[in-house]
Amino acid sequence: MTCLPAQTEKKLGLVIDLDTCVGCQACVTACKEWNAGGHMAPLTDIDPYGGHADGVWFNRVHSYEHTTEQGGRTVNFPRSCLHCEQPACVTVCPTGASYKRASDGIVLVDEDKCIGCKLCSWACPYGAREFDTDVGVMKKCTLCVDRIYNDNLAVEDRVPACVAACPTSARHFGDLGDPASAISQLVEERGGVALMPELGYRPTNRYLPPRARGERAAKVDAPALEPIRGEGGFLGWIDRMLSN
Repeated sequence: MTCLPAQTEKKLGLVIDLDTCVGCQACVTACKEWNAGGHMAPLTDIDPYGGHADGVWFNRVHSYEHTTEQGGRTVNFPRSCLHCEQPACVTVCPTGASYKRASDGIVLVDEDKCIGCKLCSWACPYGAREFDTDVGVMKKCTLCVDRIYNDNLAVEDRVPACVAACPTSARHFGDLGDPASAISQLVEERGGVALMPELGYRPTNRYLPPRARGERAAKVDAPALEPIRGEGGFLGWIDRMLSN
């Protein structure tokens, strides 16, 4: 089985704001586009224009209806590898294909060593592993390792593709091992949480919970509109039918 580094120099990861994520799928599309030629390329597509499209996706967005005392709301939940500090997907790997880097804490897969046994996908409780049936190996989010260290890109562009594409700035990237970093301070300020911490895998990524509706609702001072008077005739009949 594969061993983990005793400690890492950095803890690079993502912070995702569930309050501002609108579920537009821009992060999903940007991730697919960049990684189609990136570190784990290609990302296989199966029957992309047919009725049973499938393939490899490093990032998926799930939408849920959440009901509170203030009413209901839609919460969009992006899901990808959390780059855990104690990743079961690494320790269960029989060939050393899954490994965690000591330099930055990123969890990667060495395709040359992967035998496609799928033990890592069974061990991961977050469903972050994707098996590429065409190549026969396991693939996963790399935090765009070939992008964040790319000296040919401007400094501001050296972030994962999903972060760069987010139109609402709901995704943030940085060193969560540095308490003074902007991303760590954001987590502290907003009360960021780890996903299922009770499992003991210590995920690096954090989620910022949705704000209470009272904090977000705009104050409207305009007087309430008067009720619409019932009209007679055919239009009035339609209005009464639709109102029932």
